[in-house]
Formats: sequence, C-alpha cells, structure tokens
Amino acid sequence: MPIGIIGAGAIGQALALRLLAAGRQVLISNSRGPDTLHELAHALGAGLKPASVPESAAEDIVILAVPWRRLPAAVAATGVADWGGRIVIDTTNPLGPPDFKVADLGGRTSSEVVADLVPGARLVKAFNTLTPAVLGADPRTPAGRRVIFLSGDDAGANTRITRLIQHLGWAAIDLGPLAAGGRLQQFPGGPLPTLNLILQT
Repeated sequence: MPIGIIGAGAIGQALALRLLAAGRQVLISNSRGPDTLHELAHALGAGLKPASVPESAAEDIVILAVPWRRLPAAVAATGVADWGGRIVIDTTNPLGPPDFKVADLGGRTSSEVVADLVPGARLVKAFNTLTPAVLGADPRTPAGRRVIFLSGDDAGANTRITRLIQHLGWAAIDLGPLAAGGRLQQFPGGPLPTLNLILQT
C-alpha cells in the first residue's frame, strides 16, 4: 500500500528516496499541485507518483513534511475532517522561515499541537531530529544503523512505524507518549535533535 507524503521539500524528498529504495510506493504532493512534481518523480524514479494533497492524505500512513507555518493550510487542503484512525507521521519542528522564530506552544509539545489539527489520527512524531542530507543517505553504515526516534500516544501506531523505520534500514527507538517523548525530540529545546547516532550491529 502506498505511503502519502504531504510536502515535497527537502524532508519530503529525503523520505521519499528512502521509501523508494526499500521498494515502497509513494504518493507525494505539495501546495502547487501534481503537475509541478513530474520532474521530481522522474529524478527519483519509479514508484513515486505525483498526487494532490487529498490523494496523499487518503493513504493509511501519511507523512506531514511541510514548514511549521504552512502546516494548518496543508492540513486544511486535505479536506479531511476525521482521519479515522489513520497514522499521521509528524516530521515538523515549531520554527521556520522567514525569521525562524520559535512558535509559542503554550507549554505543550509541537506534536500535541499538530495532533489537534488531525482529529481522529494516530499521530507519531518521527524523522524530525536529523538533517535532510542525513535522512536521505543510506541508514546502514559500516559501523551500524543510524537511529531514528519516534513517539506517539497510540502503542499500535508506534509499533507499526517502528517496523517501517526498521524496514527502511534505520534503528528505531520508541520514546513513548508525545508529552514525554515528543519533548525529548523537539527542536529547539529537546536533547535529541541533531544527534546522528549509530546503533552498532
């Protein structure tokens, strides 16, 4: 079953590349429409299909890979009022261009805020602690596998995304619920972002 990606910037492209390398099908979308993504699909190869935002959002696993300030508009563009238990992977961090000012989260984690935007979804925070260049690189190194952290409030969703991360070649570390794990992952503020850790095998 394809995985939907909303956002075709550096993070979206890096994750699409890893998914395709593992033989997964990907629907990728952006705010400008699928006609603007044919060159990207040609560059990344078979298995990547340009799609509309609603088409990407219809998949069982959906990755949100858009800048923080564009997140409400991107979610609104899906047209989804109830996500019906589908898994949404939040890759975002609560800052971005043009001024990179950190958003006021009212003491919550950014993923708790994102969860409110996708009612009915099983939200998992992942892929937000590494740069796009590192995410797009082969996670298997001579020393071992690169580590990806994840957190979420639904144990079943966490397990499923853990298996996906492992299938793509990374080592997955489940940090537990969003209120605790999401805070460890959050950039800025958490201790885990930018750590390029290797699990020896």
